[in-house]
Amino acid sequence: MSKLFRWIKITLLTLSFVTTGIALTHAEMLDVEKDELKLGFIKLTDMAPLAIAKEKFFFEDEGLYVTLEAQANWKVLLDRVIDGELDGAHMLAGQPIGATIGFGTQAHIVTAFSMDLNGNGITVSNEVWKQMKPNIPMKDGKPIHPITADALKPVIESYRDDGKEFKMGMVFPVSTHNYEIRYWLAAAGISPGFYTESDVTGTTDAEVLLSVTPPPQMPATLEAGTIYGYCVGEPWNQQAVFKGIGVPVTTNYDIWKNNPEKVFGVTKEWADKHPNTHIALVKALIRAGKWLDEDNGKNRAEAAKILSKPEYVGADYEVIANSMTGSFEFEKGDKREMPDFNVFYRYNATYPFYSDAIWFLTQMRRWGQIGEPKSDEWYKETAKKIYAPEVWLKAANELVEEGHITLAEIPETDGFKPATDEFIDGIAYDGRQPNAYLRKFKIGNKD
Repeated sequence: MSKLFRWIKITLLTLSFVTTGIALTHAEMLDVEKDELKLGFIKLTDMAPLAIAKEKFFFEDEGLYVTLEAQANWKVLLDRVIDGELDGAHMLAGQPIGATIGFGTQAHIVTAFSMDLNGNGITVSNEVWKQMKPNIPMKDGKPIHPITADALKPVIESYRDDGKEFKMGMVFPVSTHNYEIRYWLAAAGISPGFYTESDVTGTTDAEVLLSVTPPPQMPATLEAGTIYGYCVGEPWNQQAVFKGIGVPVTTNYDIWKNNPEKVFGVTKEWADKHPNTHIALVKALIRAGKWLDEDNGKNRAEAAKILSKPEYVGADYEVIANSMTGSFEFEKGDKREMPDFNVFYRYNATYPFYSDAIWFLTQMRRWGQIGEPKSDEWYKETAKKIYAPEVWLKAANELVEEGHITLAEIPETDGFKPATDEFIDGIAYDGRQPNAYLRKFKIGNKD
């Protein structure tokens, strides 16, 4: 039925173009190998490019008929992509990397599209916030941001003195959230624990016990007292504020300014079998990213309404809009402008940089998920197995030809971002020198 519908659509478009004197675009001529696709996602704000590509018919413009299906958790999502039940999915940036190097599930996953920058927060319970607050510098009665984990350190020590373990949640062992909360804690001299051959939980020598909790369950788990804080994407930090059960203390924008967050992942086998379909998907997603960011976020309110639908994120519009429309609420009533909390297109957000992949690999090594020292060349070669900027470039160049983006929106790069020290601890990262980077940390494996 979809092929018939596609034929009718193309025929009608052709007649329309003939009568108006407009030439057919290259997009109508792209011969996709598979036009009916099922894509997976987790109920988070940063799945937005998928929802927008569907709602704005960007997929259909490429001859693709896409079903979007929410998944129970990140493991189920990855397994279904590997098994072929899903053609591709919204993934944690660390998932293609972890799977390809064999940490957890072994499978060769690739990505040609980075879905967003930033978008996460670290939230603590009201009780922990009350204990942290005396340790935080204030101005005009409000905390000075960024709030470092130095303010949390005496709280952790008081729990330990009382014989209580301090527990926090993150969403998956290879998630950005795991590495971000570890980075934040370690920058204050707090050990988040290590992964070893005999400890797959990553809690060896931990002063804070980190455990996996699916994103939508974070607020309820915090409210139940099972954990005292968590790192998660939106809208689940703002949900804690709205419910009055917790306070976000920092965002990942302050941990690492404009850090990569999610990616769109497919198996290498699928990508090899469906090269044109892959390009078509990336084209639609690039257009969605641009729509989300264009004209200083004029479309964000509409995007928040779309995401609030039960088939997508399913949270209240007000909760989603609190971060999606350029602001972020910390303590109740302390709402601050954060235009870059969610970035979907600006700063070349959609381009899959090798240096982003290498940063995740350094954190896997730092915390023991990569058990042995690796050469700088290994990091670079591994990144190039997983990230596929060549596919992104093919898609982007077609969009330039069609007038959807400009040539200036394609970065001139060898796949590596310039070195940056825009981290909460000020330590500079250069993706070309991963081992030198690892040696800078006081806490973590060093080679």
